[in-house]
Amino acid sequence: MVIGQDYSLDVERKVLSILKIVQESPQPVGGRLIARELRDRGVDLGERAVRYHLKLMDERGLTSLVGRDGREITEMGREELRNALVNDKVGFVISQIELLAFRTTFDAGRRTGRVVVNTSVFRQKDFERAKAAMSPAFRAGLCVSDLVALARSGEKLDEVTVPDGCIGLATVCSITVNGALLKAGIPMDSRFGGLLQMRNGKPLRFVEIINYAGSSLDPSEIFITSRMTSVGQVTRTGEGKVLANFREIPAQTRSNVEQVVGDLERASIRGLLTMGQTGEPLCGVPISQNRVGVILLGGLNPVAAAAEEGLVAEYRAMSGLMDYERLVSFWSL
Repeated sequence: MVIGQDYSLDVERKVLSILKIVQESPQPVGGRLIARELRDRGVDLGERAVRYHLKLMDERGLTSLVGRDGREITEMGREELRNALVNDKVGFVISQIELLAFRTTFDAGRRTGRVVVNTSVFRQKDFERAKAAMSPAFRAGLCVSDLVALARSGEKLDEVTVPDGCIGLATVCSITVNGALLKAGIPMDSRFGGLLQMRNGKPLRFVEIINYAGSSLDPSEIFITSRMTSVGQVTRTGEGKVLANFREIPAQTRSNVEQVVGDLERASIRGLLTMGQTGEPLCGVPISQNRVGVILLGGLNPVAAAAEEGLVAEYRAMSGLMDYERLVSFWSL
């Protein structure tokens, strides 16, 4: 009986792995490409076996056949990904951070390549009000960048298709900083996302945290939907709570980190809020010996400011990657 349960879970995990690849593909994808992508992700499943699973997934309504061999994920398939195997999703956030950092190709010097983005979808009728609510947060620098991308009904922001009657907004995610450091050979330990209390416009302490390694949901999404932020208040008075992410770096890499951060800032990516001293606590968080604490602002802070004004949106943190060249200034919208 236990063997049967283990076999069933193994099959379900393979199905979910295939579904993720189909969902992430910007166009219909076939068995050969899926098998290749599975190998890159450490899943040993041949092309014939993939085609067999795809046929069963079609029958279950999780995917649909497009053309001769391509597959697209259905709404039922998306729902399956959201709900299945909660134990497997514990630690999903940290694995997603690591994967997106690896896939980041942004070259700050040339200002080319792909950056990590968050996507928020607003009702079209609310978007002008949302822009007004977000403006103070962008102006105050409570964001990773004031570069954004806009998409209208039927258009795509990476893998997110904007529904009818809506407008999609992509904001730069702090994982872009992880990716830039990784490309420079600098390891960064992503510890948690949290609510950072600001006093007189400066970081004081973390008041709520969610460890990435133990979570199946992105902390920023949780804090926004729970109405726990006060970004708008910070822009007006310097007091309140903003979204922030806590990282650690080896102390020996500090000067290298400063150089990479400087390069990013010249490309209008300014996610770094503050760096601590070697082995010393930062905003109430203890730091290991020979390590330095780093606090990055959350890329969804402007969107949180809009949510505080009662504007409804769908939030997808770390939604994917986007060409830097596609980004425009928020002030040009």
